[in-house]
Amino acid sequence: MSKVYYKTEEQIEQIRESANVLSLLLGEIAKEVKPGITTLSLDKLAYEFIQDHGGTPAFLNYQGFPHSLCISVNDQIVHGFPSDYVLKDGDIVSVDGGVNLNGFISDSAYTFGVGEISEEARQLLDVTKAALYKGLDCAVAGKRVGDISFAVQEHVARYNYGIVRELVGHGVGLHLHEKPEIPNYGKRGSGPKLEEGLVICIEPMINAGKAGVKFWDDGWTVSTIDGRLSAHFEQMVAVRKGKPDVLLTFEHVEEVLSKK
Repeated sequence: MSKVYYKTEEQIEQIRESANVLSLLLGEIAKEVKPGITTLSLDKLAYEFIQDHGGTPAFLNYQGFPHSLCISVNDQIVHGFPSDYVLKDGDIVSVDGGVNLNGFISDSAYTFGVGEISEEARQLLDVTKAALYKGLDCAVAGKRVGDISFAVQEHVARYNYGIVRELVGHGVGLHLHEKPEIPNYGKRGSGPKLEEGLVICIEPMINAGKAGVKFWDDGWTVSTIDGRLSAHFEQMVAVRKGKPDVLLTFEHVEEVLSKK
């Protein structure tokens, strides 16, 4: 979408309701992510859960995408197809989904460890999620997109990880992808100004190795150029004065994972 849409308070609350369904769904996915299940079974769960909660999957048929979730395993960064692939101990899997509830769109992603994962994988997940929160902290009125981008980049740079440049965060709410784009690298104080009523997705996509990416022939899947792991976390936030208003919670996921 080439337009920036500023949302009213009423619209933000409707987007929050959509986000609530999505955060509950991610909690349900967290229960199912374990060795021995197929990624297609997670997609089926998502489709049914979203329908049962009065919504439709925002990704399904979006520009021809044939599934409810993007599921990207190990060296896949984003936009992977659910399949008959069976998750195994040590995998990491990014689950990215969206809900359309009464015309209001939510979008979020969480990267899960499957069973026992390596120390290298654990650190990548922790650093990527922490970078997301650094970015969210900057989503306040008066700052600029570059402040978010720089906060993510600054945190990740300490670990010599590759920051994906070809894919970015974005505005969201009335459409799945709106302006402005939110890169995960940039200069503090640069880019469009953040104003109240803006709802954006911040989504660090971080590679354990090189930043380069490979686009697959399926027209969707993107993986690391060197075959090393990649992590992806995505949250939605409404820009306010003083402090960010994060619309979607990972609490349901964290609660499930704390018991595993």
